[in-house]
Amino acid sequence: MNVFDYDKDSDGIVTVTMDMTGPVNAMNDEYRVAMDATLEKLEQEQGLTGVILASAKKVFFAGGDLNDLLAAAPGAEATFMAEGERVKAGLRRLEKLPVPVVAAINGAALGGGFEICLSCNYRVAVNDPAVQLGLPEVSLGLLPGGGGVVRMVNLLGLEKALPYLLEGTRVDAAHALAAGLVHEVVETRDQLLPAAKAWILAQQGVSEAALQPWDRKGFRLPGGNASSPHIAQLITVAPALLRKKTRGLLPAPEVILDCAVEAARLDLDTALRIESRGLTWLAMTPQAKNMISTFFFAMNRINRGGSRPADVPSRSVEKVGILGAGMMGQGIAYVSALAGIKVVLKDMSVEAAARGKAYSEQLLAKRVQRGKMTEEKKQQILELILPTDSNDDLAGCDLIVEAVFENLALKQSITRETEPQLAADGIWGSNTSTLPISELATASAAPEKFIGIHFFSPVDKMPLVEIICGDKTSEETLARAYDYARQIRKTPIVVNDSLGFFTSRTFGTYLDEGVRMLREGLHPVQIEAMGRAVGMPVGPLAVYDEVSLELTRKAQETWREMGVLDKFSDSTVTREVINTMVEQHGRGGRYHGGGFYEYAEDGSKHIWPGLMDLYYNADVTVSEGDMRDRLLFRQVIEALRCLETGVLRTVDDGNIGSIMGIGAPVWTGGLIQFVNTYGVERFVRRCEALAATYGERFAPPAIAREKLAAGELFE
Repeated sequence: MNVFDYDKDSDGIVTVTMDMTGPVNAMNDEYRVAMDATLEKLEQEQGLTGVILASAKKVFFAGGDLNDLLAAAPGAEATFMAEGERVKAGLRRLEKLPVPVVAAINGAALGGGFEICLSCNYRVAVNDPAVQLGLPEVSLGLLPGGGGVVRMVNLLGLEKALPYLLEGTRVDAAHALAAGLVHEVVETRDQLLPAAKAWILAQQGVSEAALQPWDRKGFRLPGGNASSPHIAQLITVAPALLRKKTRGLLPAPEVILDCAVEAARLDLDTALRIESRGLTWLAMTPQAKNMISTFFFAMNRINRGGSRPADVPSRSVEKVGILGAGMMGQGIAYVSALAGIKVVLKDMSVEAAARGKAYSEQLLAKRVQRGKMTEEKKQQILELILPTDSNDDLAGCDLIVEAVFENLALKQSITRETEPQLAADGIWGSNTSTLPISELATASAAPEKFIGIHFFSPVDKMPLVEIICGDKTSEETLARAYDYARQIRKTPIVVNDSLGFFTSRTFGTYLDEGVRMLREGLHPVQIEAMGRAVGMPVGPLAVYDEVSLELTRKAQETWREMGVLDKFSDSTVTREVINTMVEQHGRGGRYHGGGFYEYAEDGSKHIWPGLMDLYYNADVTVSEGDMRDRLLFRQVIEALRCLETGVLRTVDDGNIGSIMGIGAPVWTGGLIQFVNTYGVERFVRRCEALAATYGERFAPPAIAREKLAAGELFE
């Protein structure tokens, strides 16, 4: 089978339609063979007037084969680079054909797909939401190695190219046209080929029509080359700004910046070779392995239903009841209405419920202001939300989500009161971050229809939902909760019941270790710095202030009443510090006026001076390497224990959940994936060393020793 269909019309225009054997067109061995053969034929073609590259797939071209990139191993750099250079040589041959070449873009062209487009003289795209253009390789720890860095710099200039390269910015057809990434936009797919042919025919007799801008005599880089004053200044400050953002933990952005700067200094072909070296080096790094494994393969498995019961038919939620119009409830109402679901938002009073609806109105108004939504659409969405204080309005809901305070008795009381309003086949979801679902479900008349649906704050921004199955939760209920999460455009992970589940339980170890260090006498500023240095969004003490020390203290009272305090919080040190801060000094956290930090009216904050008097001891020293590992390894060990005890059902759920739910360092690819590239044996030995110095909480979990003995990775 010829995967590149070759068709020459009476005008001498050849249309090459890419239709590879897989579900998408990708830069693999099949592509390399097909492209080489097609180029050879085009170079020998008589009477050729132009070439159109088109796609028979819904996606124009998906990019590089990530299986090949994941398999690349140190020692094979020469082979890897040679294959990359072969691909680039083909694209260089394409843009040096003596006739105009057009990319007819019918769908997404990301990464290698867009690099093919950049190698064409003219790019025409259809105005369709499915068309997404860009170079997102940085999000996988890589760089655009098919000429993307070099051609983007030559096309847009260094300054305008950098956001696309360093941030992986994706744009639709209209924005691509405005930015100069495509030359023409048509309204329907049927217009693509006629538009491409019309442009080619209009170029007959135009001497430079077949030349790329950078191959034309006298070409000047847009915005100036590396020696121009403005660009020289940009090159001077960019590395420091980038380092501040990546903290030195992500090599891809730094290598991309280096290659982009070289593209602004050197001739095209030399810059292309430097780009190839950059990709070769990055492909061998553990950061790239981690990010490819999790952000592509694991994410695709989960979003395709990897954690969903396969034999349960899919079903959408039509009417959802949300109990509690506070911070969480109002966010759940917003994302549900945005997905077209009828929402009943109930609180103790209509006024309180209306304030919850007002949150959606504020967010939608911002969309209208930014031109991303019409006023008419905004009103249609708002009409889906009914604020109420009446249980009767909940009648017929196929899902009710309870989102009140973390109080067992309160949640159970609300369940008994409002569960009868569910539709006959409706299900109940409790938005809780710590309370066991099986215990909450004892108040339900149908515990098989009871499930945990843990949202993260702010709901409108956080992409994850943690679905928790109780002892009696049915597979059908799980499937319906999973479908609801996908319906509201969230990524769901599925875990089994326990106090704190996976995310809260694991994240709690980060906070606990930070407080332990504080109690040992380490400087609080250094503790916070080490948290950021390992890749966490903020330090553990700052997080504790946001979570609220007062709320933690109250939660501990609830756990004590349930008789499970020691199971969830085995740190008497942390309890002591929290109680001291709240009860003796009135430091309940940011919401309560201040905790570990003091907060100024201008939004700035600094460590509360009293903290130094209470805990800092200048005679205590711990190496920064140990501090970083303590903050990271505590979380990794807890994640492994969740996997070991069956709280986590899959490694994918653990990795995606830790990244998207608790802000685990991106470079790790998730707390469990981190062990794979760190090395299982090395991990076990490091845990043993930490345990010998700092305590048994660092002892390597049995599952790690088992993987080591079997010579296996966590997959």
